[in-house]
Amino acid sequence: MTAPDYRRSGLRARFAAACLIVPASLVSPQTGQGAQAAQGAPDGMALYEAGCASCHGSDGRGAAADRIAFDDPLPDLTDCSFASREPDADWIIVSKAGGPVRGFSDVMPAFAEAFDDDQLQAVMDYIRTFCTDRAWPRGELNLPRPLFTEKAYPEDEWVWTSGVNAEGPGAVINELLYEKRFGSRNQIEIALPFGFTETVSAPAGRDEGLASDWGVGLGDIEIGYKRALLHNLRTIFSLGTEFKLPTGDEERGLGSAEFQVEPFLALGQILPGDAFVHLQAGAGLLARGHQEAVGAGEQGEAVREAFFHAAVGRTFTSGEFGRSWSPMIEVLGSTQLAEGSRPQWDLVPQMQVTLNTRQHVMLNVGVRLPLTDADVRSTQFLVYFLWDWFDGGLFDGW
Repeated sequence: MTAPDYRRSGLRARFAAACLIVPASLVSPQTGQGAQAAQGAPDGMALYEAGCASCHGSDGRGAAADRIAFDDPLPDLTDCSFASREPDADWIIVSKAGGPVRGFSDVMPAFAEAFDDDQLQAVMDYIRTFCTDRAWPRGELNLPRPLFTEKAYPEDEWVWTSGVNAEGPGAVINELLYEKRFGSRNQIEIALPFGFTETVSAPAGRDEGLASDWGVGLGDIEIGYKRALLHNLRTIFSLGTEFKLPTGDEERGLGSAEFQVEPFLALGQILPGDAFVHLQAGAGLLARGHQEAVGAGEQGEAVREAFFHAAVGRTFTSGEFGRSWSPMIEVLGSTQLAEGSRPQWDLVPQMQVTLNTRQHVMLNVGVRLPLTDADVRSTQFLVYFLWDWFDGGLFDGW
């Protein structure tokens, strides 16, 4: 077995914050709360040893199979790749309300009557000590994904994005994106763009009327790398590069004949009140070989374009344990670095919502509104479908 079963089945951090049996000595018959709550700050280690260690082990690696009364595999809390990915809130929700509240096994019981919120947080703080490698960014920094702005957090996802022109020649532009995290800070990605576009022309020999032709074509395939450079509990800062291969159909406006490199910096910041902000800035460069081919002084400038993206939003939850809604607004700016060119700006209001109980399948719907050159640039309606595949299968947790 090359990977623990709990990864394949989605039994992740949300499954692991407590055990099946809480000793009666910890529960006050008068209040139903842990007796230690009245003695000052809860002792997370003592609570874990009393209520969790019999299943999850004193060292966090999980008790032996012959010591537990169920067949579901237990996670290794010392595995930073597993333990670091979820925010405290997700662990605590499942510890408080039980596994089914997030589409996990019902062998994970609800502990709301045994531990209060402060005690669950104390247990969570102690569980965090099992991962001793601080290079892994915390799951709190895995903020909602905007439509255009690159996140700083490294991820494991499939994302299908589609955009439709609201006016002018018809176009349906799609992108299938695969992201794979490796190590504590790194991510690679491959994007396959393709689309259906309409070309409108005046047929030869006719004085009036236009002919419309729809066709499908491939866009410029992108290969990217991203590395988180710095992070703490509220901020993450990353460096990345995307390589665009000249595979697109130029005649249909789906690509270019240039091999391009786009280095960028990305920042994610948690704000008070469940708000957040993403920032991204970068440049579009021609590959060296193409610069030499086109010749200096023509189209061979090293830097062809600079861009800036920003997104700000806030997450709301339906009830205490329901789906998450994250309205966002993005500002997109870009400029060609050539004499006489003007910057272009767009505004992108949007809403991301989690679709399933486990909340690892999401939908985002938005509209891209051109703020400059609106007479020649079309408004676009956009949607993406996101699957965070490390959290489980596409059909798990509904």
